[in-house]
Amino acid sequence: MIKFFLYISLSLLAFTLSFAKNVNIQEDIKIGFVCELEKKILKNSEYNYKTFLAKDLESKNLDKFEIDAKQPETLLINGLSLFLSKTSKFDVKVVNKDIVLFKAFDKDKNYSESGIINRKSGELVHEITMGLKTDNLEKYISFYSCS
Repeated sequence: MIKFFLYISLSLLAFTLSFAKNVNIQEDIKIGFVCELEKKILKNSEYNYKTFLAKDLESKNLDKFEIDAKQPETLLINGLSLFLSKTSKFDVKVVNKDIVLFKAFDKDKNYSESGIINRKSGELVHEITMGLKTDNLEKYISFYSCS
């Protein structure tokens, strides 16, 4: 549980700091990961931030998650979701030796996906938010262990 709160706190801190400077790519990387789903938190009309373990879900692991970053501002994310794989215009792009942080919105700003991966530990948090402009906000937060 402490690990969960650490992830969320780190994520919120990183997003807060990144809004001061939305693009901060400090190094070129091309790296691939294989990630195993650990748990997922759902917030929708049925669940209010309920946690499910991977064994209780039909969700799949990430067999080929790739990050390609080039200075000064190119960031490509493949294998996490179709939305991110087709997006090259992220609103937030932060890459350094320890973390990769990204956030993207659809053109209507009603859907967003974000993620943060600790390159040293391999911990990945991926968040999907739908219905940003509605009263029926839905969130899907997935936690992965990557190698």
